[in-house]
Amino acid sequence: MKRARGMAEQQDFLVEIGTEELPPTALRNLSEAFARRLEDALAEAGLAHGTVSPFATPRRLAVLVEGLAAKQADREIERRGPPCKVAYDKNGKPTRAAMAFAEKCGIAVADIEKDGTGKDARLIWRGIEQGRTAASLLPAMVQDSLDRLPVPRRMRWGDGEVEFVRPVHWVLMKLGDETLEATICGVRTGDTSRGHRFMAPAGIKIDKPAQYAALLEKKGKVLVDFSSRMEVIRKQVLDQAAALGGQPQLDEALLEEVTALVEWPVSLTGSFPEEFLELPAEVLTATLTGHQRYFVVLDDSARKRILPAFIAVANLDSKNPAKIREGNRRVVQPRLDDSMFFWNQDRMTPLEDRVNSLKNVLFHAKLGSVYDKSVRTAVLAANIAGQLGGDSEMARRAAMLAKCDLLTLMVAEFPELQGIMGRYYAKNDGLAGDLPVALGEQYLPRFAGDRLPGTIIGQALAVAEKIDTICGIFAIGQKPGGSKDPFALRRNALGCLRILIERELELDLPAIIAESLALQPVDTGDELADEIYAFMMDRLRAYYLADQQMKIGHDVFDAVLARSPVSPLDFHQRLIAVKAFQTMSSAGSLAAANKRIANILRKSEDKLPSDPDARLLSEPAEKILYDQLQAMLLKVRPMLEQRRYQDSLESLASLGPAVDDFFDNVMVMDEDAALRANRLALLNQLRGLFLHTADLSRLQP
Repeated sequence: MKRARGMAEQQDFLVEIGTEELPPTALRNLSEAFARRLEDALAEAGLAHGTVSPFATPRRLAVLVEGLAAKQADREIERRGPPCKVAYDKNGKPTRAAMAFAEKCGIAVADIEKDGTGKDARLIWRGIEQGRTAASLLPAMVQDSLDRLPVPRRMRWGDGEVEFVRPVHWVLMKLGDETLEATICGVRTGDTSRGHRFMAPAGIKIDKPAQYAALLEKKGKVLVDFSSRMEVIRKQVLDQAAALGGQPQLDEALLEEVTALVEWPVSLTGSFPEEFLELPAEVLTATLTGHQRYFVVLDDSARKRILPAFIAVANLDSKNPAKIREGNRRVVQPRLDDSMFFWNQDRMTPLEDRVNSLKNVLFHAKLGSVYDKSVRTAVLAANIAGQLGGDSEMARRAAMLAKCDLLTLMVAEFPELQGIMGRYYAKNDGLAGDLPVALGEQYLPRFAGDRLPGTIIGQALAVAEKIDTICGIFAIGQKPGGSKDPFALRRNALGCLRILIERELELDLPAIIAESLALQPVDTGDELADEIYAFMMDRLRAYYLADQQMKIGHDVFDAVLARSPVSPLDFHQRLIAVKAFQTMSSAGSLAAANKRIANILRKSEDKLPSDPDARLLSEPAEKILYDQLQAMLLKVRPMLEQRRYQDSLESLASLGPAVDDFFDNVMVMDEDAALRANRLALLNQLRGLFLHTADLSRLQP
């Protein structure tokens, strides 16, 4: 940002909120929100400034504002008072209304001006409002910004009523050389920060805001900049892995969480017995990263196998790193022992033997057990697999086994491995083909941009599972509302649509929805299927509108939606064709013509013949349009049958000149009823040809 000109003085501003350890998964969001809200408050107050920098560690949130204006600019203000006829009596003396207005403005009645003449005249006061100093405004801005942070659950401490995400122990607030005195979160402000809890626990006086980060690093053993600290950790982990002859499995979410756990990162390597490499890679990763926040090390081979080593990030520079390594080893050993126990125990019971036990696991009080859900999903999956050319019986069996791993010890310990462990246990049971793979694919895609199921059985199972969840929750009246979506129906809907579109699968979505509703154990009503289809189309709309590469507008989506394609893949193909049509030179006039035709046909009360009669054509323009239209019907119909929508619209675009000529030279609503009906039939035939792909009348010029 550029600094405002004309201000008498600009100073850096620093605020630091020292707390007990903040929640690591929320730290970065809290830090950025604090800076953003403070910046918004400064803009609203008209205080110019330069760069705004957030800082965050486990024990602090801080913001540095460079070049903050010392005070607001003075501004002219105008207050309009009562009409003159009310402000003065018949003798011209001020009434109580005039005196009250003068008192409100802080001036004498005699100094009040009049604005306007005659009946419109009224009292007015113009003056200069002195700008307030930044020092007087900042404490309230800081407190308000903290109060508005996105904290799901605030806590209280001690005997006070103050609430914050964690107890506050100190507050630093400096404006240039001045320490701003205030009470923030129940704590008096000062000029002192604190260093690392163990390596530099003494207070660190901050004389100038710009010195903050450098002083904390040098004297306090604290790297306060979150992004810089994360890059330090990334480099350390990469170097440690290289020293081990491998490379780290650098998950960005884990890297960010570790960054939020330490103030002075020091990476150390550790090892574990090679016997634990018998565990599935996902189990090793979940044990080392999920429980311990360690980084897994992979070898340099094409298979990227896990090495019997890990990298831990300590929060201090120890004089005896070997002791820390030994401590990490002692912690991770029992974790891996537990995982190995779960792995061995779970494989002793085949998945098939767990099916009946699903009856004891409740899915929803109104929708039955997980077993009941599996039965419904099995019917759908078998049907979908058959339509996709897959093995219906394998899909049915996969659906019945899909939730069995929920009963295993491993998934009870690591819920994120559901489906994944089902795949391993199915292979252990000797199940062949795509069935084990399908069990691992049933939850895909788990998040935006996630991979999609690659097997037909997995695709059928994933779609069936998601459709059953959506239909069941809608059937019991718990559809998403506002930001609330406890059953992740929006994610399920989009995941289902992505599978069908991106894997190019042909499926009648309304028919599958209707079948799923019929399987639900509650009364679903006659209109619920349409409501669910509309809900899924809304998710599809949001998906396309958010795609910056496709650049699909509302009008294009609505044009295709008006035709209600039953197949999401068909829907997608039409969208692509209409988007391409929009780039043609004749698109605007043809869209306008379609809109005009739609309006004419809507208002017409004539009973139209099925096809126009060539013998009733009298005007040259209508004869030309008729001849071109008949030839186009023969050319385009095979394209439409083959879903070559883009080719068909490109061909139809050539009718543009004939359509324009028709409207310029032919009176459609002729007084002769036969001529009128015939011309309407010609337009109806033309519109029907365009309408096959999309309702082009909905396109914006």
